[in-house]
Amino acid sequence: MNRSLATSSLWILAATAVLVAALVPFDPLLSERARGLPGGVVAFNERITDFGTFRWMIYGSGFLVILAYVVGRASADETTTGRARTGGRLSLYFFLTIGATSALVHLVKLIVGRARPELFAEYGAYSLTPFAYDDLYSSFPSGHSAAVGAFFGAFSMLVPRLRPLFLLGALAIGVSRVVVGAHYPSDVAAGLLLGLWTAIATAYLFARANWLFRFDARGWPLPKSATPPKGQ
Repeated sequence: MNRSLATSSLWILAATAVLVAALVPFDPLLSERARGLPGGVVAFNERITDFGTFRWMIYGSGFLVILAYVVGRASADETTTGRARTGGRLSLYFFLTIGATSALVHLVKLIVGRARPELFAEYGAYSLTPFAYDDLYSSFPSGHSAAVGAFFGAFSMLVPRLRPLFLLGALAIGVSRVVVGAHYPSDVAAGLLLGLWTAIATAYLFARANWLFRFDARGWPLPKSATPPKGQ
């Protein structure tokens, strides 16, 4: 494993552990407060929350991969072919990032088996039923949060100058999952960081293949279109 990837993974793992540990004691209180927000705020979050679904992200990425491949094969122009190749790799980057995140998050959900907030009155906030094979016991981590963490995380890797904007977008969708009563705050924190880690790890793999990304002097993947710092 690339040393920089290992270091980044350790930092994200540590951040996840700290955030989850810090939020878990406050999960019931924060969830109750979130659901008690004014109706207009809740309605807004209900409208934006389903942006964070894996299905449309994966299908959209797959469609773009196929489209880019067809354009590349049908074109005799090298420039067009090169653009189609880049488009295909770009779509593949999103497809792999989101697909890997989906697989990981569903595996962790199954192993942990945390009861969702709607079962709070019956089981409390800390009930675990591993391998329940029931969506009511799949609160940790948040799948929607993981999906937007991966989606916006991929954008943040490709367009570093807009990284704060993308991360705020992911956070907004994550918070909406608490407001609509689907998850606890610690579920959201774990999901967002899992998705972000997958986006970073996939970027490392692409940089090793010299696809879309290149490594800077520290071993961090940068988009190939980025201007190298002076002296690099």
